[in-house]
Parts: sequence; structure tokens; C-alpha cells
Amino acid sequence: MSLIKEIDFGTPIRVSEKQVTLTIDGQSVTVPAGTSVMAAAMSAGTKIPKLCATDMLEPFGSCRLCLVEIEGRRGTPSSCTTPAEEGMVVRTQTEQLSTLRKGVMELYISDHPLDCLTCSANGDCELQDMAGAVGLREVRYGYEGENHVFARTADGLANENWLAKDTSNPYFTYDPTKCIVCNRCVRACEEVQGTFALTITGRGFDSRVAPGPTDFLGSECVSCGACVQACPTATLMENSVIQMGQPEHSKVTTCAYCGVGCSFKAEMQGDKVARMVPYKDGKANEGHSCVKGRFAWGYATHKDRITKPMIREKITDPWREVSWQEAINHAASEFKRIQSRYGRESLGAITSSRCTNEEVFLVQKLVRAGFRNNNVDTCARVCHSPTGYGLKTTLGTSAGTQDFKSVAKADVILVIGANPTDGHPVFASRMKKRLRQGAKLIVADPRRIDMVKSPHIKAEHHLQLLPGTNVALINAIAHVVVTEGLVAEDYVRERCDLADFEIWARFIARAHNSPEASEEFTGVPAADVRAAARLYATAGNGAIFYGLGVTEHSQGSTMVMGMANLAMATGNIGRDGVGINPLRGQNNVQGACDMGSFPHEFTGYRHVSDDATRQIFEMMWGVPLDVEPGLRIPNMLDEAVGGTFKALYVQGEDIAQSDPNTQHVTAGLSAMECVVVQDLFLNETAKYAHVFLPGSSFLEKDGTFTNAERRINRVRQVMAPLSGKAEWQVTIDFARALGYEMAYAHPSEIMDEIARLTPSFAGVSYDKLDKLGSVQWPCNEKAPTGTPLMHVDRFVRGKGKFMITEFVPTEERTGARFPLILTTGRILSQYNVGAQTRRTANSAWHDEDVLEIHPFDAENRGIKSGDLVALASRSGDISLRAEVSERMQPGVVYTTFHHAETGANVITTDFSDWATNCPEYKVTAVEVRRTNYYSQWQERNREEDISLRQIAGRLPDAAE
Repeated sequence: MSLIKEIDFGTPIRVSEKQVTLTIDGQSVTVPAGTSVMAAAMSAGTKIPKLCATDMLEPFGSCRLCLVEIEGRRGTPSSCTTPAEEGMVVRTQTEQLSTLRKGVMELYISDHPLDCLTCSANGDCELQDMAGAVGLREVRYGYEGENHVFARTADGLANENWLAKDTSNPYFTYDPTKCIVCNRCVRACEEVQGTFALTITGRGFDSRVAPGPTDFLGSECVSCGACVQACPTATLMENSVIQMGQPEHSKVTTCAYCGVGCSFKAEMQGDKVARMVPYKDGKANEGHSCVKGRFAWGYATHKDRITKPMIREKITDPWREVSWQEAINHAASEFKRIQSRYGRESLGAITSSRCTNEEVFLVQKLVRAGFRNNNVDTCARVCHSPTGYGLKTTLGTSAGTQDFKSVAKADVILVIGANPTDGHPVFASRMKKRLRQGAKLIVADPRRIDMVKSPHIKAEHHLQLLPGTNVALINAIAHVVVTEGLVAEDYVRERCDLADFEIWARFIARAHNSPEASEEFTGVPAADVRAAARLYATAGNGAIFYGLGVTEHSQGSTMVMGMANLAMATGNIGRDGVGINPLRGQNNVQGACDMGSFPHEFTGYRHVSDDATRQIFEMMWGVPLDVEPGLRIPNMLDEAVGGTFKALYVQGEDIAQSDPNTQHVTAGLSAMECVVVQDLFLNETAKYAHVFLPGSSFLEKDGTFTNAERRINRVRQVMAPLSGKAEWQVTIDFARALGYEMAYAHPSEIMDEIARLTPSFAGVSYDKLDKLGSVQWPCNEKAPTGTPLMHVDRFVRGKGKFMITEFVPTEERTGARFPLILTTGRILSQYNVGAQTRRTANSAWHDEDVLEIHPFDAENRGIKSGDLVALASRSGDISLRAEVSERMQPGVVYTTFHHAETGANVITTDFSDWATNCPEYKVTAVEVRRTNYYSQWQERNREEDISLRQIAGRLPDAAE
């Protein structure tokens, strides 16, 4: 094994239908018009020395090392800033160029520490490489006079502050003595990330990179790692590499955080990860990353990991470590006992959106073929199940319509109920780049998210609606489109069901759907709604991106259908730059749905009652399958409390923290006779478990994830499972102990079965994924290399179906006792329930959940930032710190749910989407008041947590 080295062309390879042919060092080279001479040379295998150039960034031309000679031109132009032209004759190696390059390198080296043998970048330093490439053997200048290695003040004393390393960031170090002021880090922060956190301070000799007037941790830096990746020296260097040394081999794998699905090179020393480097050939991220995927992978080897199976008779008993065989046999024995006593429907399972497609597929197969029922569900129930229902109803398929690159051709972007910079930061960087190029932005969100205004971008309209009124808003926008003659009539006539459209158009044109009438509910001025509607309908390519602020409502499915109605009416589906795009929360939530994790569907979203489909599965699996849909997660918990549902297998989910109305969830878990949890850590759900089966991190997995754009990416094992077993093997063993045989020697064989059973995956195989890098389903005979854009010539269902979307206000209402509305969301540095990120240095940015409250509401309650406040609803109460913020509108408060000790879902209600039971997390009537005490629930939770840690014997004791 060796390190994977990607080609750096120095500047981006341009995309153009026009080709130009030039001669470089006597070799004919043909490249797209607009490509630089440097990139043209590299495409022919000729490396031109460079320092300020890298193909992630636009040409800059400052280092003067990439000089070339061009026939018919005077001087020696820089190859990075010179476009290739037809008939151009270029020489990259001449005596004159050699002399010039050596002179340039001498100046760099004379102002650089010559500590290569002890430098953390030794062996991976472009400055070192370029000195060798130009043949530099001596430096004439020495260290006399001022330099940046031994900087002096006017009185001759060392200026230690000027030279001091910045070690404030927990993941990387900035060493100014090694900076060559190439600007690559500054440009990466601007061009790739779009944060503009870095700058060059000073002039001339005093020039240096700085994160503003503060250190890196206190700056606007979001720790995406783009600057570290761009740095050609050891100026910006990962702390893991400083501590461990240079990695020796690498594998390409896929991040296990959000639904963007970034590809990374896991660079290793033996079986230890030295660093994660974003992979330029990764189609989802194209070499970019965020703080989580780039740096927050340490949880995989954290001391809290449980690596031995454990069992106990009662949840009040201490855990007892046992062998894998004993744990699996015990779990299987209990499941068989319970099913024999209480009936076939008395047990079920929840699949994980953080596990691979193959692992999820086996668990739902275990339920259907082993348990002989359809009681299987997944975390998508509580996040994006309305996406599946709404998009399948209107368009015919339960997934987004575009690939991420499509946003580069959008003219207007409508972001609804999503916070891309925090939840999907790598995609947000793509979006911000397009906005800086001139695309227009509309944001519909109760909170003033960063997309509303941040460096070099500003939304044309921020529709700051009240939580729970999405449908009223989307109907009002559609009302303007219909009543002002903005419908794309030719598109609708050709692509959609005209009868459905006419019914919908008459409905949407009614006065009660107008912006003026809707303003009473949404709080958004009618004039703003009308302006935003006109912009979306007339600006050209209109793209919709949405998140959980759309789906986690009592009308989540209605809202998804409302957005589909709007996109169809304006002709914004079926080409680049348009579409309806759900920003999926977890790394494989799309895949978990694709794999048949819902109780009413097999893989590929085919209903269990369909005889032809069911017969295919019965023939493949060798058992008769249940024709009736099984229980959803809320139904399982309800029936557990009622006494009829008795056993649950939970694969990699923490429903006791993530699901709504925590006290009802824990009541359901407590009522079960056998709960089996498979996870990395003893989470909140494990407090109610009788069997704990160790899980494996993404670094220990071999399989595939499917991201929000339907992209199937390989996940490659870079270290052996710490528990000794891969999760897919555990499921096979469990099924065998129950009496059902599954025979697979490798996850690739599981994918082969998925392909045989699932039309949209029919062309997917590990060989194809290894060859192409990734594919987007559908991948079959009609689309052998996948489908980046859906619904191009026709909708999957045939004709697009317009649906009536009547606004029905939520049953959760404010009143005298609970006058405020709570809505919830995520933050950049933490992820979901925090089980992974809280065990990394990411807590340096966010070590507790806080309550954002508008100054008006805070003043009325005597609350200041930092005060401990009680947050109470009809379901319960918790305590947390307040942060007075104008991001909120009066009457609305906001918090995250990343920290278990906060227990944010104690106060959320069990209201849910009418079609899918997706919980209404985004609307909870609450009151806030100052307090000095944590809630009784939190105190009890802390005591239980301390007890659990001591029993396990693996986690920090109470003192810690």
C-alpha cells in the first residue's frame, strides 16, 4: 500500500466545447479553450515548477517560479496566468528559465528555516520539492539582515509575538516563520470555502497571513481545512501529523457525517489514521471538506468505545461482558421467547442512517425474513419521511432531482427550512460560490441564518415566517405565479396532468391563498412574498433546496408537495440549475430509505402489498413474506406502552435522545422485555437495553453510503473492527441464531443481491463503483453510468401530478401559559445527537446547547445572555443557558439538540405529519423564565448517566 497522490494541474482544467492545440517542449497538446499553459503542460505530463498555484484555486501569478518562454512573445510570462492558444509554441526548460527559477528559489530559501529534518512537513513540502526541481544547491544570501526566521525589532531584540505559533485551533497549528506569503490559504478561504476569514496583514517585509485581529480559534475561521490543504509548506499543519509524523499509505472512503457524502483519503500510519484529506475526485465535494469530516474523526478510537458485547437481565442490573456467541444467542433466545408468547408482531427493529447500505439491507431482511413481519423503521421517520411521500406522489420517486453541481447553473436559489452553512457546509460553499457569481437568493426561515447575509452574499429576500406556516407561504407564492400569468404553460401542457393542474390552479388562485390573506398566518409582508414569487418564476433557472424546517411539521408532506407544485408550474424540473433538492441530514439517510427500511416498502420504494414484487423477494429469500405493512417507530412505542410490543433491535440510533417527547419514548423502552442496542457508545437508549452489541465506525466499515443527490459512494475499511466483528457479520449471526440462514462472504455480495432485487440499483456493483468512483441511481440498463438529473424528458410517474395543498394550522398553539414558539436545528461543529462530535475537540466551539431568544422577549423576562433559564412546554421542562440574539424574531426561540444532558426533546410534543408520522419538532409552544436549577429530568438523567458510566467501567467516573 502507498499514499494516493492526486495530480495537481496548477490551475483548473476549463470546460469548453472549443479545443485548442499548442506545442509544449516539442509535444503537441490539445486542451479546452481557456486552460492555462501550466495545466496544458501537466495534462501532457510536463511539470512546471510552481508554489502559488494549485488547481483548486484560480491563477494568481505571484511566485514567479512557473515562468516559460513562448515563441513570438517578449519576456518570460507565468504559465499559470497565460491561457493556452491555438498554435502556441512553449518551452518550459531553457538555460534562461533555469537561472531565473534558481534565483527565485534562493530568495525563498534565504528567508525560510532550514530545519527540514525535524519539520513536520518533511517529505510532503512543496517548497522542498521545488528547491530540488530547479536544482538549487546553495544559497548565496545567508541569514544576514532582516528575515522572517529571526525577526528583529528596532532595538535588535527578537519580536517573539510576531513569530509566535498560533496553536489556538485544536486541529491545526499556524507557524508564521515558515510562511512564504503565497496567498494560497487566503484564496482557499475565499474561493473554495467562501468564509473570507483570512487576510494578508502588513505590507512588504511585514506581510503575513492573519485570521483577522485575533487568533484562529477566536476568528471567523470555520476550520474546514481548506487553508491547511492549500498550504505548500508547514505553515499550516494538522496537529495529528505534527504529533505522529507523515502518513505512509491511504485509502479513499466516504465521510460518515451529513448527507453531502464527501470523499476522503484516509491517510494512515499502520492501522492509525494520521489525517483525513478531502479527495479531489470525490464527485460530491471535489476536494473540499468541513470541520467534522476533515478533523472530527477521533471518536472512532475514543476511550468511550464499547468493544465487548454485554448483557443484563434487567435494566437496573450492572452490565456483564460476554462473548459474541453468548450475546447473540441470548438475544435470539429472548426474541424467540417473546414472539412465542406474545405473537409474531411483538418485535421489530430500527435501522441506522449511519450504517452502510449493505448493513441496513441485512437488518430489514432480518425483520422480514427472520422475524416474519414488517416491523422495521428508520430515523428517516423523524426527519425526511415527508420527502419520500411528497416527491413520490407528485413526481414518482422518493429522492432529490439534481446533483450538487447543478447549483452552478442556478439563476435563483430558494432555500426553505434549511441552514446549509451549519448542516451541509460543503454544499453551502458551492452555493455561496454561485451567489458570488451573480445568482439571486431567497431564504424562507423563521431564523436569520448565515445565508441571509455573510461576506460577499446577501439574500434578495428573507421571508421570516412563523414556524408552522410553510404551507401558507408556499401557497401564497404559487398564488402569485398563477394569478399573474407566470405559469410555464408549454411545460405544464407537455409534462403534467392537465386535469390535475386545472383543479390545482383554481384552488391556488382563491383569495384565501393570496399573500395578503396568508400574511395573517405567516407574518411575512405580502409585498415581500409577491416580489420573491416573481423573482423565482422569472429569473431563469430556479432551484429549491430544503431541509428539516420543511419536513418536521404536521404538514411536512403537504409542504413537499407544495414545492413540487411550484417547481412544475414554473417549469423548474428536469435540467441543470433547477429542481427540488432535499438536504439530507445523516450520511446514509437516503440509502436507509432506498434499502427498504420503511415498514410498508421493500427496496426501491415498492409496497409490500404488491404481489409481483413480494414474490420476487420470497423467491430470493426462500420464505413467505407478510403482505401487511408493519409498525412505524411511534406505533412501536405506543404498543409497547400498551403491552403488546415487547422487543426491539436498535441498529445505531439513539431514539431516547433524538425522538420527540422523550418521556413517552423512555416509557415505551422501559415496557419492553428485550431491547438490543448495537452502537459505538453507551448512549441514552442503551440505558433501557438488555443486550449491547458493539458497532463499528465508518473507518471499520466496508460497503456503500448513498448521499442526498442519490450518489452511491464506496466506504472502504481502513482499520479492523475494534470489536472483532463487522456489523454485517453480526446481523448474519443473529439471523442464524433465530433460525434463518444468510450466506455472504463479503459486502460486495450483499450489494449484488440488492442489485438483483432493486431496479434502480440493477447496474450497481463494487467493480463499477471502483471504476467510476461513484454512480447516482437509477443505475441500470437504461442508465449504465447512473442518473445525475432526474425527470429530464418525463417524470418517473409519467405526467407530473399537482396536489391540493390546503393550509391547516398546527394543533400546537401558543397561549397565556406557553406564549412562545420553540423551533430546533443544528450547529456547524456538532452533529445530530452529538455521540460522535462530543467526543472530539469540536466541543471547543459548542460545548452546550443554548437557547436563542430575541432581545424583546428576553427583556420582558429579565433574561441576559449567559443566564440559566427554564424552558417549559406541555410535555416537560429543561434548563439551559440563554443567548440573547436578533437572529430570532419576537415570539420565537431556538435551540439545538446535540447534548444529551440538555434533553431538548423532553419538551417536544408528539404531534406529527399527517401522512408519515414525522414529528413536529419545529413547532412547540413554550415559556421561558430565569432559574437557578436544572430540571428534575436533567438531574435524574445525570445520575443515571454517572451510574451507567461506572457500571460499564469504560467511561470517566463521576469526578470527570
